[in-house]
Amino acid sequence: MNFTRNVFVNCPFDNAYLPLLRPLLFTVIYLGLKPRIAFESLDSGKPRIDKIVKMIKASRLAIHDLSRCQAEKKGEYFRLNMPFELGIDVGCRLFGAGAFNSKRCLILEVKRFRFQAAISDLSGSDIAAHRNQPRVLVAAVRNWLSNHIPGKFAGPTQVFDAFNEFMLVNFEDLSQRGFSKRDIDKLPIHELIDCMTRWILKAHNAA
Repeated sequence: MNFTRNVFVNCPFDNAYLPLLRPLLFTVIYLGLKPRIAFESLDSGKPRIDKIVKMIKASRLAIHDLSRCQAEKKGEYFRLNMPFELGIDVGCRLFGAGAFNSKRCLILEVKRFRFQAAISDLSGSDIAAHRNQPRVLVAAVRNWLSNHIPGKFAGPTQVFDAFNEFMLVNFEDLSQRGFSKRDIDKLPIHELIDCMTRWILKAHNAA
């Protein structure tokens, strides 16, 4: 998969975000693109920032979710990884040459204008609010991607229904292979992406 079909995904990796991360990844794959995400491979010997920069440079499109940047309780630090990686991506587009000039990014938030309290310089950027609802996130990601890649694509409802069907089928398949519910809930990202890719390919071929 080349530069034009790669989508860098910059988002939280905690358990609370998984209900959003799963449909986000699924939507990218369902539209025929390839998600690039820091946890797509495990390599303790390679600095994470090196992997991230490499993925950003290899991806024309990017999705940055800033919805978890706010501290949740007094004394807790802000989570700055997501805006930091967004800055690298924007810098790559602004200061790069050639294909880097074609880079585009979508910024996700819980509420439409909440980000302005933290990063007012983003005013005028492509912002979508998912309200912490998977169905809303799928629609936002699908609609944005369809505006930047050629082709005719299934509507948001079909994509979301397909995601739910995948989750049921994948749970049954993994259970039959000896995975416990806890194992499935904590399935490594690279394995989840592989499962999604195989299921979507099979579903498309059967259509």
